[in-house]
Amino acid sequence: MDLLDIARILGGLVLLVVGGEFLVRGASNLATRLGLSPLVVGLTVVSVATSAPEFAVTVGAVLDGQPELAVGNVVGSNIANILLILGIAALVLPLTVREQLVKIDVPVMVGLSVALLLVALDGVISTVEGLLLLGVMVAHTVLTVVVGRRKQRRELRKRRAPAAREGEPMGVLPALGLVVGGVALLVLGANLLVAGAVNIAEALGVSGLVVGLTVVAVGTSLPELAASVIAAVRGERDLAVGNVVGSCIANIGLVLGVPAIISSGGLPVPFPAIALDIPLMVAASVALAPVVFTGFAVARWEGGLFVLLYAAYTAFVVLNATRHEALQGFEIIMVIFVLPLVALTLLVTATFEAGVLAERRRVRQKVADGEPVL
Repeated sequence: MDLLDIARILGGLVLLVVGGEFLVRGASNLATRLGLSPLVVGLTVVSVATSAPEFAVTVGAVLDGQPELAVGNVVGSNIANILLILGIAALVLPLTVREQLVKIDVPVMVGLSVALLLVALDGVISTVEGLLLLGVMVAHTVLTVVVGRRKQRRELRKRRAPAAREGEPMGVLPALGLVVGGVALLVLGANLLVAGAVNIAEALGVSGLVVGLTVVAVGTSLPELAASVIAAVRGERDLAVGNVVGSCIANIGLVLGVPAIISSGGLPVPFPAIALDIPLMVAASVALAPVVFTGFAVARWEGGLFVLLYAAYTAFVVLNATRHEALQGFEIIMVIFVLPLVALTLLVTATFEAGVLAERRRVRQKVADGEPVL
């Protein structure tokens, strides 16, 4: 273990915090200047920006003839985005969810995840399929901006007086400068932290495979983590959720779509990813749906549940990679006890929240009709 590696980790953490602050502040001002909500900016500008490490790693892996790394990077990052990053952000502060996210963005994320599984079943993502994935992502971005601007204008018309602001937002160019500078610091900080962590892990005798499956997988998602947590702390909870959902969409449509287009003969998909990792990514996307579709929020306990699920997934990956003797017992516990309990919890919560929302709609309708509310 080298003091320089410890300094890399500490320096990387500092850069992540500063970069996340710059990115969130720039994105918030950009949203105000362009007449967009923080949710829309999170789903577009911030999500694509924080997916820069995944894009660099994936394209580099394809050009180096390592398609397995490209696919694994995207799938692993999406699982980390939903379970780890959104979970930690919700633990920091319960996250509110806008109607647009529920009606458009989460269904698009789930649909793209299922589409990725379907196009990968034959073992390759062809050029046409890559174009399809990229096209869906571009169409979603355009739709998000158009719908967001219309909704923002309607909300402004409804206001009888302009909302109070702490100060005049900065111009578009300074805000863009903060976004670009924030992304650069996030990428540099993630690279420093991963380099230091890998060196320390190797010095402690941890295998390179386990390091790659854990440290590097989380490392490329650190920009999303920093941006979402800082957004939650600053009260930009729409931006925090939009960043995660938008990054998952960008990872499939852009980060996987472009390599499939530029690869000769398409992008090969390894069988283990088809059999396990991509279905788990789909399951994580589907698990988020009942959470945001019911209470229009991600509560702290739901965030904690997501983090625990990610810890279980990481433990399985490590045990499976090392063929540890505890793997069989771990699989039995997860299949027989943990996963059914999680599914039951989500089902009961969704049913309860749906009933609460239905009752609220009934009361509002009675009030609107002038009927007595019992």
